[in-house]
Amino acid sequence: MAARRPRVMASPMTLAQLTEEQLLARIIPRMPRGVGVLVGPGDDTAVVRCDEATIVTTDAAVRGRDWRDEWSSPQDVGAKIVAQNLADVAAMGGRPLGLVVTLLADPATPVAWVEGFADGLGEAARAAGAGVFGGDLSSAPSGVLAVSVTALGTLDGHPPVLRSGAQPGDLVAVAGTLGRSAAGLVLLQQQRPELGPELVAAQRRPQPPLAEGPLAAVAGARGMLDISDGLLRDGSRVATASAVALDFSREALAPYAARLAPAVGPGAAWECVLGGGEEHSLLACFPPGQVPTGWTVIGAVREGAGVLLDGIPQLPGGWDHFRA
Repeated sequence: MAARRPRVMASPMTLAQLTEEQLLARIIPRMPRGVGVLVGPGDDTAVVRCDEATIVTTDAAVRGRDWRDEWSSPQDVGAKIVAQNLADVAAMGGRPLGLVVTLLADPATPVAWVEGFADGLGEAARAAGAGVFGGDLSSAPSGVLAVSVTALGTLDGHPPVLRSGAQPGDLVAVAGTLGRSAAGLVLLQQQRPELGPELVAAQRRPQPPLAEGPLAAVAGARGMLDISDGLLRDGSRVATASAVALDFSREALAPYAARLAPAVGPGAAWECVLGGGEEHSLLACFPPGQVPTGWTVIGAVREGAGVLLDGIPQLPGGWDHFRA
């Protein structure tokens, strides 16, 4: 009887085995076109119809810095970068129109990774009502994988909500969750994701309350941003821009910490609530009586400077790109 030959597993197809045109043919159909697009992917630029006031923002993510392959699927990466861009649009009081996407990849990157990334990005964009207008592909040094998205949005004729409009006497409120993404990161770092699957999911794919941005603008929000780098750090940005102090209430924040404590412990739970980034919830300041349904009051705007917790000054903490 002849010896059975060992089965040879085929190596995954890499980007080096495709032309740019062949790769685009694989990924463009996975993404929504969007409305108001006069010329889509395929020409030197896209052509889109916008109103007079158009929001433009951009954000990037780098493997090993913003995600790790052992923690996040390519679909997670695609969905997450859409979330962080569109949260910025919502924080101005706008709604999304579309995205322009750049991918920089080592030619040894598996084609399946790029297809998964496109699936995750396309699904998240479609759910938010945003199209994908086009973008760019570029090779990168060995081991490098990075993505960047530029998002466009519209204010629908309303003025933008800036960070600089908060006034003493306003109420500080949040739409969305606090600390869940950071707690999920803690569990991943500790290799204990089973202690909080919903927290890990929030780290992998944040779910910003995008619809609340325009609603807050109509309700009279006077200062707003998304919480990407931590409640205290982002709160300090509103405080600085508005030349006021934001005084957070420990009692109002306690329920957020209590939800995290069973998974990460009480001390870490408070650290996640106050300093955890990548939540992309919305933080806004409203005149009394104008906080809309769906928002939770967590503090007040005072005369002074910086961020406070029950009147006690706090260091901003949180995420800093070049000091982390």
